[in-house]
Amino acid sequence: MGKGGGSPIEEDDVRSACWLGLLAAVCLAAAGCSGGNAEARDTDAAGAREEAKKGEDGKDAKPKDEAVPVEVAPLARGPIEAVLRYSTHLEAEEEVQVLAQASRQVRQLFVEEGRRVGRGQVLVRLQDEEQRTALAKVQSQLAKAEREHERQKKLFALQLIPEQAFNETAYELEQLQLAREEARRQLGYTEVRAPISGTVTRRLVGVGDFVNLNQPLFELVDFDSIVARVHVPEKELGRLAANQAVRIVAPALGGREFAGRVERLSPVVDPQSGTVKVTVDVPPQEGLRPGMYVDVALVTAVHPDALLVPKRALVYDHDQLFVYRLRPDGRHVERVRLVAKLEDRANVEPAGGLAAGDRLVVAGQAGLKQGAKVRLAGKGA
Repeated sequence: MGKGGGSPIEEDDVRSACWLGLLAAVCLAAAGCSGGNAEARDTDAAGAREEAKKGEDGKDAKPKDEAVPVEVAPLARGPIEAVLRYSTHLEAEEEVQVLAQASRQVRQLFVEEGRRVGRGQVLVRLQDEEQRTALAKVQSQLAKAEREHERQKKLFALQLIPEQAFNETAYELEQLQLAREEARRQLGYTEVRAPISGTVTRRLVGVGDFVNLNQPLFELVDFDSIVARVHVPEKELGRLAANQAVRIVAPALGGREFAGRVERLSPVVDPQSGTVKVTVDVPPQEGLRPGMYVDVALVTAVHPDALLVPKRALVYDHDQLFVYRLRPDGRHVERVRLVAKLEDRANVEPAGGLAAGDRLVVAGQAGLKQGAKVRLAGKGA
C-alpha cells in the first residue's frame, strides 16, 4: 500500500458501522409508530365508554317505554247485512225452438226478429193445397157415411136388417171420423204457431224455402221468465230460504243494481260439487237480457242497528280475531277478543265485549300488546 491510503480492514469496519446505525434508526421509528397506534386505540375505547355512559345517564338516552303512534276511530251503529256473493249468466226459463212438423215449402211469413208474439199465434204458413184437398175428401165421405148410418139405424130399429149390417155402418162411420181428425191435424201442421208467449230472437227460414220435418224455424224467448242460477256450498244451506232478497249487479250496464228474490232451492245436493242449485227470479227490468253476465248477492240476514267494527281494526291471531281498544286514559290500549255475528265487506258486528263510542285502533296496531303505551297520530306522547 502507498502512503496515506487506508487499509482494507479499516474500510470494512466503517461500512459495517454505517449499516448498524441505519438499522437502529429504523427500529426506533417502528417503535414510535407502534406506540402511537396503541395510544389512539386507548383513546377510542375511552370515548366509547364515555358515550355509553352518556347514553345511560344523559338526555340522549332512548326511552325504554316509547309510545307507539296509532290512529283510532270511535265505534258507531248502523245497518249491516250478511250476503253470499256469486257470479253467473242470466237465463230465460221459457226459451224454445219452433220446429217444422211437416215437410213443406214456406208460403208466408208473419213475424220478424224482435217481434213480440202470443201463445198460439201463427208465425209462418207452409204449402197446404194437398192437405186441404185431403180434408175436403174425407169430409165428403164422412157426410155420406153419416146419412147411411142414420138410414141403417132406422131399419135396424124396425128389425129389417141384421145387427151385423148395422154394426158395419157404425164402424165405417167411426173410421171416417178418425180420418177427418188426421186430415185436420195434417192441415194444421202447415200453420206453424208459437208454443209460448215471447219475443222472436231468431228467424231461420224465408219465403220459398223448403223445410223438412223437425227443422228449426224460429227461436222464441220469454223475457218475463229471466232467472239467475247459482250453486251454493251445502254448508250455507241453512242460511237460505225461498223469497229471500237478492241484489243483482250488471257490469255491462254500468254496474246498475236490480232487485230479485230466491224463487226455489234444489231439493238435492250435487254429490260431485257439494253444492245446491239456487234459482233467483229476476222481474222484467229494462236492459236485462238472457246470457248477460251478472254478480248475484244473496242477502241471508239484515241487522238495521248493529254495532259496526271496521275491518281495518281487526288483528288476526291464528283462528281468532282481536281488536285494540283505547283505555280511558287515552295513552294505553287493551286487547279485546272479537266474535263476529255478521260481517260485510267493510264492517263486522261483534257478539259482545264492545260498546258504541269505544275507540279502536285502526292503524298502527301491528306489534301492539296488552297495555301498550300509544299516542294518537299527530299528537305528542
